[in-house]
Amino acid sequence: MKVMICYPPVYKSGRIPLLGQNRQFRYSSSGEVRIYPIVPSTAATLLQQKGFQVEYLDGINQRLSWEQFAQAVSAFQPDLVAMETKTPIVRTHWRITDQLKKEFPDTRFALMGDHLSFSSEESLKNSQVDFVLTGGDYDVSLLRVANHLENRENPLPKGVWYRDGQDIKNTGHFELVSSLDSLPFIDRELTKWWLYGEAYLHHPCTYIMWGRGCFPGKCTFCVWASNFWVCKPRLRSFGNVLDEIETLVDTLHVKEVFDDTDTGTWNKRWLSSLCDGLIRRGLNDRVHISCNARADNLTRETCKLIKKAGFRLLKVGLESGSDATLRRLAKEETIAQIRQGVKNAKDEGLNVLLTIMVGYPWETEEDAKTTLKVAQELMLYKTHVGDSLQASVVVPYPGTPLYYESLKNDWFQINPHDYEAFDMSSPPLKSPMGSQTIMEYCDSLWRIHQHPMFVLKTLLSAFSFDDLRLLWQGLKSVRGHTKDF
Repeated sequence: MKVMICYPPVYKSGRIPLLGQNRQFRYSSSGEVRIYPIVPSTAATLLQQKGFQVEYLDGINQRLSWEQFAQAVSAFQPDLVAMETKTPIVRTHWRITDQLKKEFPDTRFALMGDHLSFSSEESLKNSQVDFVLTGGDYDVSLLRVANHLENRENPLPKGVWYRDGQDIKNTGHFELVSSLDSLPFIDRELTKWWLYGEAYLHHPCTYIMWGRGCFPGKCTFCVWASNFWVCKPRLRSFGNVLDEIETLVDTLHVKEVFDDTDTGTWNKRWLSSLCDGLIRRGLNDRVHISCNARADNLTRETCKLIKKAGFRLLKVGLESGSDATLRRLAKEETIAQIRQGVKNAKDEGLNVLLTIMVGYPWETEEDAKTTLKVAQELMLYKTHVGDSLQASVVVPYPGTPLYYESLKNDWFQINPHDYEAFDMSSPPLKSPMGSQTIMEYCDSLWRIHQHPMFVLKTLLSAFSFDDLRLLWQGLKSVRGHTKDF
């Protein structure tokens, strides 16, 4: 049986969809954002290990035309095609499924992704898709669907919606994998690891997830916490993670490994064991480690330890410069804690990438000015090559508490069923600032990278060829992002 896991090429006015493994979605002018989709890649690996013929086809990051993509599908002749989707692009995937179904009537099609846990049945009603996989562990679910198609005695897993003649049925609520150690290390060659990387990482680089879920996992805007992991953080054993990192260094000779767990630093005991292992195996001198982190986890002692263990960059959610906004988002940390955590990290020589959003329905222009001021303060504090930020428009993805709050309070200025309007091309929520001002503040945040003091400090901290290459990658990426707003 042949299984294809794919991302059809879909572009908008020349901009590229940031889809795979992304919590946020937009069409971007930056060609530097190519995040490695861990869960689909794990699915491809599981399927191949179980004897299925697998084709992994990322038409987006291979920059394929539709004709090239369609030729690849035709050449492989899959029995099952699986696509990761998201709210702003789900209708496009319905149309693509219907188009491919005409050419391959005997092929089964499956959709997976965070939107589907919010609304599962609609994809079956509005397209010819055969299976809808809910929950975040859809790598395991897809394997079980393939097993079911090959041998009907194998039951469908929990969390799957499907057709039974003219009826639409489901197998109940999804279940999460109890032990992440049971999942295989990803077959990087099968999943074309060299396609991926981001401007703020040393290349060659690759991605892992040493856990799934977040602690405390309550942020009202987070679609993964709401639709994927149901606030249940899980970690692999630190030994299992160390083995994978060592394998990546030995076989792929990567310079940097980025952990894309929702928050990679929440369990201090586990993190300490991982760091001890990195040092003991000598990996701290062979590869950079970077990850997502909460600022309130970043004590001076923690920062000292992870720096010694080879950590380089931490992606930290600032989200807003207003404590009132952080409380409304259930972030469970304050601006003072974020300031201190970021400064602790920079004091110990770590790089920090801030993530920020603009356009909350209660946010005034004075709030946005405060956010800009805090972001600039932290960006200019002990700046080194690799410090950066990402700014985006607030999008209340369906299924999140912010989405339901927006419905209740009539905050939407779009039709909440107009899924394409969630693509960040303009603010979906009403705001005291107005849409144009929101976009201008996003642009102003990105342009902190061009602040004379930031540029000077960055240049003065460049001491190697790798630093210069990182600067060049960052320059290209920022130039693209500033066209987005």
